[in-house]
Amino acid sequence: MKKGIVIVCNLDTRGEDIVFVKDLIAGRGHQPILLDFSMEEPPPFAGDIRTEEVAARGGLPIETVREKYRSDRDAAMRNQIAGASAIVAELHAAGRVHGIIGIGGGTSTLVSTSIMKTLPFGMPKLMASPMAAHPAYIDKYVGTRDITMHHTVLDVVKMNPLLKAQIVNAVGAICGMVEMTLGTDFRFDKPCVAVSSFGFGEMAVQTALGMLEDAGFTPIVCHAQGKGDRAMEEMIRDGAFQGALDLCIGGVMEHLFEGNRDPGPDRLKAAAAAGIPTVLAPCGLDILSYGGRDDMLAKTRDRAQFVQDALRVQVRTTADELRAAADVIAERLNAAQGEWTFLVPLQGWSSLDRPGRPMHDPAADAAFVERLEKRLTQPERVKKVDLQLYTPEFARVAVDEFARLYQAAHAPQTAGAA
Repeated sequence: MKKGIVIVCNLDTRGEDIVFVKDLIAGRGHQPILLDFSMEEPPPFAGDIRTEEVAARGGLPIETVREKYRSDRDAAMRNQIAGASAIVAELHAAGRVHGIIGIGGGTSTLVSTSIMKTLPFGMPKLMASPMAAHPAYIDKYVGTRDITMHHTVLDVVKMNPLLKAQIVNAVGAICGMVEMTLGTDFRFDKPCVAVSSFGFGEMAVQTALGMLEDAGFTPIVCHAQGKGDRAMEEMIRDGAFQGALDLCIGGVMEHLFEGNRDPGPDRLKAAAAAGIPTVLAPCGLDILSYGGRDDMLAKTRDRAQFVQDALRVQVRTTADELRAAADVIAERLNAAQGEWTFLVPLQGWSSLDRPGRPMHDPAADAAFVERLEKRLTQPERVKKVDLQLYTPEFARVAVDEFARLYQAAHAPQTAGAA
């Protein structure tokens, strides 16, 4: 079946290279749709979607866009992104778009990936660019979206044998993706539960997944390494989940104290606002990720550390840091619109924080619990269990508690209930 593939491009500077891309896609049996967002000069030839149309849909005539490109490039780009996004959304709604590819440098990468972010999860999205490995920009380009970045190494300027090889690979990738994609219409016959996962809590998480399935849920695992738990928050806000088993909430600590796994300032807010049943546990609050950070490792050199490799060094958190995290967590749980329980495993919070290990600090852990209970308006929702988190037994307690909360939240209302 022929699939429509949007090619996002600026023809005024990369016309020759984009014609090659279009011909490759057509040769594969698909329908290339050339979307030109050129802002600097009139292109040498028109795209299937002309830059004049893109500009107008963004709200400005192309002449104004070109003027702004010289004096206020950001405004020009915002206009073209808005216009292109609206056009691509209409094409997608009409069933004409099955994938999207961008090829180019910095400007093209920003424009293309901004358009891609407006498309639904599962839609094949690929950006081929020498900017794909740029550490300062990659978060801006990808964020939490399912965008595939193809590092061309070379700039996409003037065709040559090395660049040609990279473009062929990129086009092969997007064609393969649209040929094999499952689409964007995901249907679930069971309630979906977001599950935060982290290596130092993996035994409990992995065990809990099977238990959730046995209890009639579909668990969706989100890797709590910063981007993953930020994505979980966004998906909860979008209504993707009917509950959360949030055992690995260390992102709160990472944000407060500038750790490598910082998910941003909104951790735990989405489930509270959505009112979905949530079971929480403190895995990850016991450590801060400072690998590759000589400054932070020097500041914390007097603490217990766990060195996985040069990039992954975990530093034990202090009682004061845990009290600060407890304040933030309590504030967010106090605002919760639905049912929640915070489980505290008394024998340690991760595979590192257990009796006999250097990272085990029951006094610091206790300081967190004391502050959390003090700050909560419903401290009875904190439940202490005499278990270690990194065990199947703790998983059993967590899943049973989640099932109880879910059933209570979905119990039929009795007649005459207020």
